Amino acid sequence: MKLFYDLHIHSCLSPCGDREMTPGNIAGMAHLAGLNVAAISDHNTTRHCRVFSAWAARYDLLAVPAMELNTREEVHILCLFPGLEAAEDFDAYVRTKLPDIKNRPDFFGPQLILDDQDRVIGQEDRLLTVGTEISIYEISSLMKPYEGLAIPAHIDRDSNSVLANLGFVTTAMGFTVSEITRRGDLPAIRAENAALRGKPYVTNSDAHYLGDIFDAEFTLETEDWSSRGVVDAIRKGNGLGRL
Repeated sequence: MKLFYDLHIHSCLSPCGDREMTPGNIAGMAHLAGLNVAAISDHNTTRHCRVFSAWAARYDLLAVPAMELNTREEVHILCLFPGLEAAEDFDAYVRTKLPDIKNRPDFFGPQLILDDQDRVIGQEDRLLTVGTEISIYEISSLMKPYEGLAIPAHIDRDSNSVLANLGFVTTAMGFTVSEITRRGDLPAIRAENAALRGKPYVTNSDAHYLGDIFDAEFTLETEDWSSRGVVDAIRKGNGLGRL
Protein backbone atom coordinates (compact mmCIF):
# COMPACT_ATOMS: atom_id res chain seq x y z
CA MET A 1 0.00 0.00 0.00
CA LYS A 2 1.13 3.55 -0.72
CA LEU A 3 1.20 5.76 2.37
CA PHE A 4 1.64 9.52 2.65
CA TYR A 5 4.09 10.32 5.44
CA ASP A 6 5.70 13.04 7.54
CA LEU A 7 8.08 11.52 10.07
CA HIS A 8 9.88 14.56 11.47
CA ILE A 9 7.56 16.72 13.59
CA HIS A 10 8.42 18.49 16.84
CA SER A 11 5.94 18.74 19.69
CA CYS A 12 5.86 21.32 22.48
CA LEU A 13 8.21 19.05 24.43
CA SER A 14 11.00 20.32 22.18
CA PRO A 15 11.86 23.84 23.37
CA CYS A 16 11.84 24.96 19.74
CA GLY A 17 8.32 23.58 19.20
CA ASP A 18 5.37 25.96 19.30
CA ARG A 19 2.99 25.75 22.29
CA GLU A 20 0.21 24.64 19.92
CA MET A 21 2.26 21.60 18.87
CA THR A 22 0.44 19.25 21.22
CA PRO A 23 0.20 15.54 20.36
CA GLY A 24 -3.54 15.93 19.78
CA ASN A 25 -3.17 18.98 17.54
CA ILE A 26 -0.41 17.31 15.55
CA ALA A 27 -2.52 14.17 15.00
CA GLY A 28 -5.50 16.27 13.96
CA MET A 29 -3.47 18.42 11.58
CA ALA A 30 -1.79 15.36 10.05
CA HIS A 31 -5.24 13.89 9.43
CA LEU A 32 -6.47 17.11 7.83
CA ALA A 33 -3.33 17.17 5.68
CA GLY A 34 -4.24 13.77 4.25
CA LEU A 35 -1.32 11.91 5.83
CA ASN A 36 -1.42 8.22 6.64
CA VAL A 37 1.76 8.04 8.72
CA ALA A 38 3.29 10.60 11.08
CA ALA A 39 5.87 10.78 13.85
CA ILE A 40 6.67 13.12 16.69
CA SER A 41 10.45 13.31 16.75
CA ASP A 42 11.46 15.54 19.62
CA HIS A 43 15.05 16.36 20.49
CA ASN A 44 16.70 13.59 22.52
CA THR A 45 13.42 12.20 23.86
CA THR A 46 10.53 9.92 22.91
CA ARG A 47 8.41 11.04 25.88
CA HIS A 48 5.44 12.10 23.72
CA CYS A 49 5.43 9.06 21.41
CA ARG A 50 3.02 7.00 23.51
CA VAL A 51 0.41 9.75 23.89
CA PHE A 52 0.79 10.59 20.21
CA SER A 53 0.06 6.97 19.32
CA ALA A 54 -3.16 7.19 21.32
CA TRP A 55 -4.18 10.39 19.54
CA ALA A 56 -3.21 9.02 16.12
CA ALA A 57 -5.46 6.00 16.58
CA ARG A 58 -8.44 8.34 16.99
CA TYR A 59 -7.77 9.69 13.50
CA ASP A 60 -6.93 6.36 11.81
CA LEU A 61 -3.37 7.66 11.55
CA LEU A 62 -0.35 5.39 11.94
CA ALA A 63 2.15 6.75 14.47
CA VAL A 64 5.81 5.76 14.22
CA PRO A 65 7.85 6.20 17.43
CA ALA A 66 10.75 8.55 16.72
CA MET A 67 13.41 10.86 18.14
CA GLU A 68 15.73 13.49 16.70
CA LEU A 69 19.02 12.64 18.39
CA ASN A 70 21.66 15.35 18.79
CA THR A 71 25.08 13.72 18.50
CA ARG A 72 28.34 14.73 20.14
CA GLU A 73 29.20 16.53 16.91
CA GLU A 74 25.91 18.50 17.11
CA VAL A 75 24.59 16.60 14.09
CA HIS A 76 20.88 15.79 14.10
CA ILE A 77 19.90 12.17 13.46
CA LEU A 78 16.30 11.05 12.89
CA CYS A 79 15.78 7.76 14.75
CA LEU A 80 12.77 5.60 13.87
CA PHE A 81 11.61 2.61 15.92
CA PRO A 82 9.42 -0.44 15.22
CA GLY A 83 7.49 -0.04 18.48
CA LEU A 84 6.97 2.03 21.60
CA GLU A 85 8.92 -0.22 23.95
CA ALA A 86 12.03 -0.02 21.79
CA ALA A 87 11.68 3.76 21.55
CA GLU A 88 11.26 4.15 25.30
CA ASP A 89 14.19 1.85 26.04
CA PHE A 90 16.38 3.94 23.73
CA ASP A 91 15.07 7.10 25.43
CA ALA A 92 16.28 5.74 28.77
CA TYR A 93 19.71 5.09 27.27
CA VAL A 94 19.93 8.56 25.74
CA ARG A 95 19.15 10.15 29.10
CA THR A 96 22.35 8.59 30.47
CA LYS A 97 24.25 10.35 27.67
CA LEU A 98 22.52 13.73 27.96
CA PRO A 99 24.49 16.48 29.77
CA ASP A 100 22.83 17.71 32.93
CA ILE A 101 22.21 21.25 31.72
CA LYS A 102 19.08 22.92 33.02
CA ASN A 103 16.62 24.40 30.56
CA ARG A 104 15.92 28.12 30.63
CA PRO A 105 12.31 28.39 29.46
CA ASP A 106 12.60 32.17 29.16
CA PHE A 107 15.47 31.79 26.69
CA PHE A 108 15.13 28.40 24.97
CA GLY A 109 11.40 27.89 25.43
CA PRO A 110 9.37 25.61 27.74
CA GLN A 111 9.58 21.84 27.42
CA LEU A 112 5.99 20.83 28.15
CA ILE A 113 4.94 17.26 28.97
CA LEU A 114 1.31 16.47 28.07
CA ASP A 115 -1.01 13.55 28.75
CA ASP A 116 -3.35 11.80 26.32
CA GLN A 117 -5.91 14.57 26.78
CA ASP A 118 -3.37 17.28 25.84
CA ARG A 119 -3.25 18.49 29.43
CA VAL A 120 0.08 19.79 30.74
CA ILE A 121 1.31 17.43 33.46
CA GLY A 122 4.84 18.75 33.85
CA GLN A 123 7.94 20.17 32.25
CA GLU A 124 11.27 18.59 31.35
CA ASP A 125 13.91 20.45 33.35
CA ARG A 126 16.97 19.16 31.51
CA LEU A 127 17.69 21.01 28.25
CA LEU A 128 16.91 18.66 25.37
CA THR A 129 18.58 20.47 22.48
CA VAL A 130 22.18 19.94 23.58
CA GLY A 131 24.53 17.40 22.03
CA THR A 132 24.64 14.02 23.74
CA GLU A 133 27.76 11.96 24.37
CA ILE A 134 26.78 9.71 21.44
CA SER A 135 28.99 10.04 18.36
CA ILE A 136 27.73 10.04 14.79
CA TYR A 137 30.00 7.04 14.24
CA GLU A 138 28.17 5.08 16.97
CA ILE A 139 24.51 5.72 16.32
CA SER A 140 23.85 3.24 13.49
CA SER A 141 25.32 0.39 15.54
CA LEU A 142 23.59 1.56 18.72
CA MET A 143 20.21 1.34 17.01
CA LYS A 144 20.56 -2.34 16.11
CA PRO A 145 19.46 -3.82 19.47
CA TYR A 146 16.36 -1.61 19.27
CA GLU A 147 15.72 -2.69 15.64
CA GLY A 148 15.61 1.01 14.82
CA LEU A 149 16.84 3.03 11.88
CA ALA A 150 19.22 6.01 12.13
CA ILE A 151 18.84 8.61 9.38
CA PRO A 152 21.07 11.71 9.12
CA ALA A 153 18.57 14.56 9.23
CA HIS A 154 18.16 17.36 6.66
CA ILE A 155 21.64 16.75 5.28
CA ASP A 156 21.40 19.67 2.84
CA ARG A 157 20.82 22.30 5.54
CA ASP A 158 23.53 24.69 6.67
CA SER A 159 23.21 23.91 10.37
CA ASN A 160 23.07 20.76 12.51
CA SER A 161 23.49 18.47 9.51
CA VAL A 162 26.27 16.01 8.86
CA LEU A 163 27.43 17.93 5.79
CA ALA A 164 27.29 21.34 7.47
CA ASN A 165 29.05 20.25 10.64
CA LEU A 166 31.51 17.66 9.32
CA GLY A 167 31.57 18.33 5.59
CA PHE A 168 31.32 14.68 4.60
CA VAL A 169 29.54 11.36 5.00
CA THR A 170 31.57 8.15 5.16
CA THR A 171 30.58 4.50 4.93
CA ALA A 172 32.00 4.07 8.44
CA MET A 173 28.99 5.99 9.75
CA GLY A 174 26.78 3.13 8.58
CA PHE A 175 23.90 5.16 7.15
CA THR A 176 21.71 3.44 4.56
CA VAL A 177 19.01 6.14 4.29
CA SER A 178 19.24 9.94 4.46
CA GLU A 179 16.80 12.80 4.93
CA ILE A 180 16.80 15.59 2.34
CA THR A 181 14.64 18.70 2.45
CA ARG A 182 12.11 19.54 -0.23
CA ARG A 183 14.55 22.13 -1.63
CA GLY A 184 17.53 19.79 -1.65
CA ASP A 185 19.78 19.85 -4.72
CA LEU A 186 19.76 16.12 -5.46
CA PRO A 187 22.34 16.13 -8.28
CA ALA A 188 24.80 18.10 -6.13
CA ILE A 189 24.27 15.86 -3.10
CA ARG A 190 24.62 12.78 -5.27
CA ALA A 191 27.82 14.04 -6.88
CA GLU A 192 29.51 15.02 -3.63
CA ASN A 193 28.53 12.11 -1.38
CA ALA A 194 29.57 8.73 -2.69
CA ALA A 195 28.64 7.05 0.61
CA LEU A 196 24.96 7.91 0.03
CA ARG A 197 24.83 7.52 -3.74
CA GLY A 198 22.18 5.06 -4.88
CA LYS A 199 20.66 4.85 -1.40
CA PRO A 200 17.08 5.85 -0.54
CA TYR A 201 16.11 9.14 1.06
CA VAL A 202 13.08 10.54 2.83
CA THR A 203 11.70 14.08 2.86
CA ASN A 204 9.95 15.38 5.96
CA SER A 205 8.74 18.75 7.20
CA ASP A 206 10.77 19.10 10.43
CA ALA A 207 7.68 21.03 11.54
CA HIS A 208 7.83 23.29 14.59
CA TYR A 209 4.43 24.89 13.92
CA LEU A 210 1.15 23.25 12.93
CA GLY A 211 1.13 25.02 9.58
CA ASP A 212 4.53 23.51 8.73
CA ILE A 213 3.26 19.92 8.68
CA PHE A 214 3.34 18.65 5.11
CA ASP A 215 0.21 18.07 3.09
CA ALA A 216 0.02 14.63 1.49
CA GLU A 217 2.96 14.70 -0.93
CA PHE A 218 5.70 12.21 -0.10
CA THR A 219 4.98 8.48 -0.10
CA LEU A 220 6.43 5.13 0.82
CA GLU A 221 5.14 1.64 0.10
CA THR A 222 4.54 -1.11 2.63
CA GLU A 223 2.40 -4.23 2.91
CA ASP A 224 2.20 -3.96 6.70
CA TRP A 225 0.13 -1.27 8.46
CA SER A 226 2.43 -0.97 11.47
CA SER A 227 5.36 1.11 12.67
CA ARG A 228 7.59 -1.90 12.08
CA GLY A 229 6.28 -2.19 8.53
CA VAL A 230 7.05 1.49 7.90
CA VAL A 231 10.56 1.29 9.34
CA ASP A 232 11.30 -1.85 7.31
CA ALA A 233 9.92 -0.21 4.15
CA ILE A 234 12.16 2.82 4.62
CA ARG A 235 15.15 0.62 5.36
CA LYS A 236 14.55 -1.19 2.06
CA GLY A 237 13.72 2.02 0.18
CA ASN A 238 10.26 0.81 -0.87
CA GLY A 239 8.56 3.57 -2.80
CA LEU A 240 11.28 6.11 -1.97
CA GLY A 241 13.52 8.16 -4.22
CA ARG A 242 17.23 7.33 -4.42
CA LEU A 243 20.30 9.48 -4.65
